Amino acid sequence: MDFAKLNGLIPAVVQDDASGEVLMVGFMNQEALDRTVATGYATFFSRTRQALWMKGETSGNRLRVERLLVDCDDDTVLVRATREGDGNVCHTGARTCFREFAGSGFGRKASRTAGQ
Repeated sequence: MDFAKLNGLIPAVVQDDASGEVLMVGFMNQEALDRTVATGYATFFSRTRQALWMKGETSGNRLRVERLLVDCDDDTVLVRATREGDGNVCHTGARTCFREFAGSGFGRKASRTAGQ
């Protein structure tokens, strides 16, 4: 993995292994990636706290890693995971950290097209 591009970090995109839904994006350093591989649970590096954290270590909403995929530039990892606990991944209590971009119109356009 090329950790040099982002000062020792790589983006880690987390996707639900069963549904394909994108759940969150975090960052990993080498130690977080190594711990993820060793434990089978997603571990990230907090840029705010400058420390490792395992997703769900306090809430119980852990991410059990099913597969790790690396992009063609070796600078991003895709974490295919199974949600444990109540299944909510976002720190706000939501299922996913993503929502429609307000005012973009993309969701409405896609909905109209899909309904035709």
